Amino acid sequence: MQSWSRVRVAKCQLLVTSSFVLLLGLSMAAMAAVNYLGTHFAVVGRASSDRTPYEATRRWAFCTSISLAGLLTLGAVLGAVATVREAGGLMAGGFLCFALAFCVLVQVAFWRFHNPAQVEDAVLDTYDLVYDQAVRSSSATLRQQLVAIQDTFLCCGKSSPFGLLGATEVSLCPGEEATRQDCLVGVRSFLRTYGNIASTLTGIGLASTVYAVLLSSFLWFAFRSGCSLDRRGKYTLSRRARDCRPQEPSFFRRSPGGPALQHPMVADVLDGRLRASRPSGGPQFLQDS
Repeated sequence: MQSWSRVRVAKCQLLVTSSFVLLLGLSMAAMAAVNYLGTHFAVVGRASSDRTPYEATRRWAFCTSISLAGLLTLGAVLGAVATVREAGGLMAGGFLCFALAFCVLVQVAFWRFHNPAQVEDAVLDTYDLVYDQAVRSSSATLRQQLVAIQDTFLCCGKSSPFGLLGATEVSLCPGEEATRQDCLVGVRSFLRTYGNIASTLTGIGLASTVYAVLLSSFLWFAFRSGCSLDRRGKYTLSRRARDCRPQEPSFFRRSPGGPALQHPMVADVLDGRLRASRPSGGPQFLQDS
């Protein structure tokens, strides 16, 4: 495959990859919005204090998702524009965004692998705290927070390890609410679904950014080497890229099939300079001399 064909194929692949990465960045932004403004996470956040592990984990997840969304979106836009305009500077910017996004995704994958249940444990600890406070206290505010969490996750209470519930615990799930599933099971099921989606997006992001980094680096070198699109729609190397050596003066060049190099006489060179310095309309005797 010729060089111009490889460049054209790489440009088409980078345009497709940039479009896919742009969608991935928008998905990351949507996950950040769900994480911070979603009903399930917001209701747990209102019931927890600012110093709980849940709030710290929630803020970290939101900042990481927003950063990834920004890097992926910016890299996709720069890569697409640089591909269309064949701009090496924009391509270098897109390469940098893809590389930074890859580093962040590696950190997220590493954290997800070593702490798979950190978010789940933080949410369940918050629910356990609210549930215990509502059982031990007669405060209406605590009961309203507990009811809000249970209505959001469509669950009610939690099962006792001894199989027996007190009168206060039974009163928290009156009527049809008693037939709902255990809140520990419901919350864990929702968080695992959310975690699987996040892990899938992380894996897709890693593969996409690696491919985008390879394509952007190849096209950057191609643009820097002078590979451009001519009028016939083919990619060719410019004359400067094919031969970067400085050209010799015309009187030192060997013509194809001609005689050997001939150095001009000093007198001829001086005579040529003298004739070039004379005014065209000078006296006749100066021109004849």
